[in-house]
Formats: sequence, C-alpha cells, structure tokens
Amino acid sequence: MTGASARTTAPGSGVGARRTREFRGMWLATVANRDWPSRPGLTAGEQRAELLTHLDTAVARRLNAVVLQVRPTADALWPSPYEPWAQCLTGVQGRDPGWDPLGTAVEEAHARGLELHAWFNPYRIAHTDPAHLAPGHPARLNPEWVLPYGGKLYYHPGLPEVRRFVQDAMLDAVRRYDVDAVHWDDYFYPYPVAGQALDDDAAFAEYGGGFPDKASWRRNNVDLLVSETAGRIRALGRRVGFGVSPFGVWRNATTDPEGSDTRAGVQSYDDLYADTRRWVREGWIDYIVPQVYWNIGFAAADYAALVPWWDGVVRGTGVGLYIGEALHKCGDPAQPAAWQDPRELSRHLTLAARYDGVRGHCYFSAKEVGVDRDGAMDLVVADHYPARARPPR
Repeated sequence: MTGASARTTAPGSGVGARRTREFRGMWLATVANRDWPSRPGLTAGEQRAELLTHLDTAVARRLNAVVLQVRPTADALWPSPYEPWAQCLTGVQGRDPGWDPLGTAVEEAHARGLELHAWFNPYRIAHTDPAHLAPGHPARLNPEWVLPYGGKLYYHPGLPEVRRFVQDAMLDAVRRYDVDAVHWDDYFYPYPVAGQALDDDAAFAEYGGGFPDKASWRRNNVDLLVSETAGRIRALGRRVGFGVSPFGVWRNATTDPEGSDTRAGVQSYDDLYADTRRWVREGWIDYIVPQVYWNIGFAAADYAALVPWWDGVVRGTGVGLYIGEALHKCGDPAQPAAWQDPRELSRHLTLAARYDGVRGHCYFSAKEVGVDRDGAMDLVVADHYPARARPPR
C-alpha cells in the first residue's frame, strides 16, 4: 500500500509537480447517513444505485481510492457474526438490508480501478443509550464493556477483552473481503467534553500498575490496539494496508518542543491519548492521513505549518503521508473568509507538492466531491489531476 514514490519533476515546482503514483481518495461516510445511503430505509436496489454513483463520481474526479465507512457505530455493513447490521442501512440496527454492501463496494470499486479502504471506528458504539441498540448487541450483553461519556457510548479502551473483541469484529471483514486497506479515523478515546470526566478509575486500578499516571496508561491502551491490529493484519499473509486518519495536531510546540507551530485547543497525544507520531516511527501503520482541516494562514493551526511538520514526521520511515482535506468547508458560509475562495483547496495541493513526504490527499467527503458547492473540487482536478494516476504501492 505504501512505499517510496518517485517525483517526475523537482520539489517546489508547484502545480507542475507530478508523481508517478499518488493517493487520491475520498471518504464515504455512512454514520448518521452523512454521505450514503442518503437516508435510511431505501430499497437494496436504491442503496446500490447510490453507491455506484459515488464510485462513478470518484472515477470522474480522477480519484483512485474510496474510504468507505463500514463499521460506523459498532454495527456492520456486511453480515458480521460479531455485531448487528448497521442502522444507517434500514433505519433499524440489526435489520438485514437484503444485500451485501461491503462485498458489492469492493467488487464494483475494483472494477473501476479504485482501491477500497474499509473504514472502521474501533470504539464508538452509539450516540444514545443502550436501549436503542439492537437486541443481542455485544454492548447490551456486556454492559461492563461500555463507557458512557458526553451523552454517547464507547467501548472501554482500557479492557483487554474489549481490545480483542473490536479487533476480531474488524478483522472479520478483512478476512472475508479483498479490501485494500484497514482505515481508522480520529476517534480513539473520546474528544473532551467540558466539565465531564471519563469514569475508568476501576480499570486503571486493575490494569494501570507500572504507569506513572492515567494518561500514560490510556496512551498505552491505544498503542496496543494499533500495534496488535497491525500484527494481525500482517499475519493474514495478504497485501492489506493499515492507515489512520488522526486529528491534525499531535502536540503544540508550546506543550512539547517537538510539536507543531500551532495553538490548537485539542492535541491528539494529550486529549485523545493517540500518540500518532509514535505509530509512524514504530512502523505500525502503512500510511497516515492527518486531518489538516484548516486554511493556509489560520492562526491557531496553519495548513502551511502543519504540512511540513508531518512531512518531517514521516521522513525516512517509509510510511505514506496523505493530507486530509476539508472539502466540506469550501463555500460554507459558516466558515472563515479563506474558505469562500474556491481556489483555497487547490493552493493546498500546490503547497503540499513542495514536500517529498506528501504522497497524496484525501477529501472529506463524498457528498461534497459530487456536489462541489463552490467549484473547489473542479479546480483541484483541473489544476492537479490532468489524468488518472495509480495509488502508491
């Protein structure tokens, strides 16, 4: 899935810089029917038709990868023996949609020359309470596995049996289908909610011996999830990549001199207990897609500061760096002025082309790739994607 990719022109040559291979992806989100299906309860035929439209749009935009969310809230877009059918399909968690969405997505993506990356959320269960989960859901059968926080439910990252279960649930899909990669986003420990504490004292008392503090123990829990999953994927003996798309700031330089020149309110290392830089350095992952969802010149987290910082992180590691792009902000009147300029996103790619470590981009998300509210995606394609390209090895 990754590997060194040659540049056909010199670094710094801007729009003209082309790679022999580069990642051009889009996220296809299913949680809360964000992108697809457009609403719950469509017929199997209608769902399939919408899925194929998204794949065809990716081809038309000269993309080469679709990152499909297949386990959005501890439920599945394939017939899983571990968890119920996803609620986004029928509107009722556990109800059989009458077809195999993941199997179809893999087959149809490959038929179009697209990679299909299976996007899983390891710990997120639901946005509500256990009573809304399907009967027989593992979280209902094992309430001790569940952490409520901020009005939502999460599998407990600190329990070894939970860590094993979520790996089993995800890897079932990898064994069944010819997916090109396992993909995780930024949700590990939940994002902080002001005034609320995560109640994991009992687990820390049982499993936290030897750690100087709870934060170190939490980070180790996530490190174990990443390293163990990496090992299990590689043990399958197939060429399946493993990528993570974390929050775009590891740590601010004001917190850690090795951090980025940012002043972000959230830092993945400190707030989500996700030591994303370590995962790259240890070689546990094949690619990383930091969500650099800010404009060039944004004071707290400048795109122009974060891209070179991430380039430095991957240098010499062999881990692919693809930049997560906030297409959803383009033309949104609620966003800062920079996002009202349709050329902002194209400028991102021009800037990123100066850095050898950057081997592509991924766009959030599929709905905007198709609708293209202000023409920003049209400009990206016109300026940077004159022809289709193969993804990195």
